Amino acid sequence: MRPRKLLFILPNLFTVTSILCGFYALTLCTGEAGPTQLYQAALAILFAMFFDGFDGRVARLTKTQSDFGMQLDSLADVVSFGAAPGLLAYKWALEPMGFLGMFLAFTFAACGALRLARFNVLAMRNPHGGGGSFFVGLPIPLAASVFVSMIIAHHAATGGEVLAAEARVPVAVAVVALALLMVSTVRYRTFKDLRLSPRSALVLMLVLASGVIIGTRFHPAYVLVAYSFAYLGFGLLESAFLVRNRFVARKLGTGAGVAAAVLDEEDDEEEDEDEDEGDTLTR
Repeated sequence: MRPRKLLFILPNLFTVTSILCGFYALTLCTGEAGPTQLYQAALAILFAMFFDGFDGRVARLTKTQSDFGMQLDSLADVVSFGAAPGLLAYKWALEPMGFLGMFLAFTFAACGALRLARFNVLAMRNPHGGGGSFFVGLPIPLAASVFVSMIIAHHAATGGEVLAAEARVPVAVAVVALALLMVSTVRYRTFKDLRLSPRSALVLMLVLASGVIIGTRFHPAYVLVAYSFAYLGFGLLESAFLVRNRFVARKLGTGAGVAAAVLDEEDDEEEDEDEDEGDTLTR
């Protein structure tokens, strides 16, 4: 085989390794899984995020993007960030709820699969479209990272104790909220257009400093929780301002044409951003 053809294997190796981490997390959650096994499963999903974050970058650096890689990446995400976190949520907090707990855990996995299917369709319609600066809906790896960070922080704070009964309802609410955010139209920044400037450098330094403060004053495991929820809240806040601007455009515009023009412009932007995310998340 020519060396150029061998390069196509490299990004797919990262994707397959992500599947391996997700499958390992599933095996840890089977049977009578204790807090230690569930904690290890959360770490395995965290490693899956690492490999998933690099497969697309490796494909772009080596110019080996392909439809095969796109489909493989989506299937890997369903396993590692849909099925594995869903089963982990069930075993960690939702199992005592019986069928309701099982259904809520399934909702997380199902919404993740629906989200990936939606953006795969958009990517196939226009594989070269995009250029936007936003994800529309919470990306499935980030949804999994929010939940995984909670498990890692709980294990660090309690020393590996079983989740308290009174905490199961808040966890169930969090699982449902993450599932709905994945299939929503809430906008989350991709930070693809981030350029080095005094302002961006200052923001980066503040983010890093806050992580250092949290890690030293409390526990390093809390840093991931803080970053995950900060990204989650930032997207919700930014989308809330978008809705407010639309409302103001309708109320204060000189006519219906002004509001319609604003809405059409934002809808076109969101369509481009959808296509860009399909290309970004699924290579």
